Amino acid sequence: MKHLLKTALLSATCLSMAACAGGSGSYVQQVADAKTEYGCSVINVFNAGEYIGEDVVSNFEKMYNARVNYDTFESNEMMYTKLLGGSSYDVLVPSDYMIEQLMQENMLQKIDMSAMTNYSLLDPNVIENQKSFDPTLEYSIPYFWGSVGLVYNKTTVPEEKIRKEGWNILKDPEYKGKIYFYDSQRDAFMVAFKALGYSMNTDDEEQIQKAYQWLKEMNDTMDPAYVTDEVIDGMVNAEEDIALMYSGDAAYVLSENMDMGWIEPDQGTNVWIDAMVIPSNASCPGLANAFMNYIISEDVQMENSSYVGYTSVDKSVAEYMSGKDGDYFENDAYIPRTGYAKDEAFHYNPVLKQKLSDLWNKVKVG
Repeated sequence: MKHLLKTALLSATCLSMAACAGGSGSYVQQVADAKTEYGCSVINVFNAGEYIGEDVVSNFEKMYNARVNYDTFESNEMMYTKLLGGSSYDVLVPSDYMIEQLMQENMLQKIDMSAMTNYSLLDPNVIENQKSFDPTLEYSIPYFWGSVGLVYNKTTVPEEKIRKEGWNILKDPEYKGKIYFYDSQRDAFMVAFKALGYSMNTDDEEQIQKAYQWLKEMNDTMDPAYVTDEVIDGMVNAEEDIALMYSGDAAYVLSENMDMGWIEPDQGTNVWIDAMVIPSNASCPGLANAFMNYIISEDVQMENSSYVGYTSVDKSVAEYMSGKDGDYFENDAYIPRTGYAKDEAFHYNPVLKQKLSDLWNKVKVG
């Protein structure tokens, strides 16, 4: 899960589609009284930081005469720790593998699909990918989706070269000292596994050790800069030649610097989904379901995608945003690759997670 705060000309976008719920100067009409409709009027929402449009929450409150206590987390693991500590929420927005874990631990309740009147707007490709972690589609509603790939400076890295080498360009000595590498054990080992032709969910010990050696060699020979959010401004300013990035951040970089290109290597990558879920101990599930249905409406998806920069889960919104009148026209990073056999989603595996975390720490110490 990766996020960026993007200043967007939302009002201009709204002129071309239905008036956005969060658009400047838009009138928000009450559609229901939460207390009357659901017996409660307050929900607690826990989402990643900088991952929602400016007016989305306040507009929902006006529409339902309700209050949203909105809190943010820095990682899926931080969110999970807070849940274990007893915190109660009505809506969470975790990543796919974390949803899989919460399902296995019976920490989620089923979605009220009768309340999801906007469900038909969802992109069939997103729903198909959703089945990898929620096979019956009963526990989650997609929020954003994306992939992991490489942003590269087209003036210093030939397109044919990076397409030929794929992930292995991160070990190409020509680019020593000119690489940003995202500081995440999941993404790091995904890159190494895919470069070696393995599944990124492998638990084969020999394959894990080979991936560790791949990363160790990269660390020892390429002098990569390990980064998190600073990679965004760094690539906008062309401070390095190549960067491992999430697609939404990459879309922003490409929109700000025409010299930057994007590639999802042919060896395969991670295609991920962040989705909304309702914890088992939610205090106001009826209003939580209404909130989730509101989030996947066309107007809100327009505001969220324009403001945050990640790919809308609504098919028509994603098509508009990537079309000639959208913010991401001819932006290769905005819409993830679909239907590619070597692309995968992460699955929950606590033993593998701990093992890779330990090995990643060893890689970075050299």
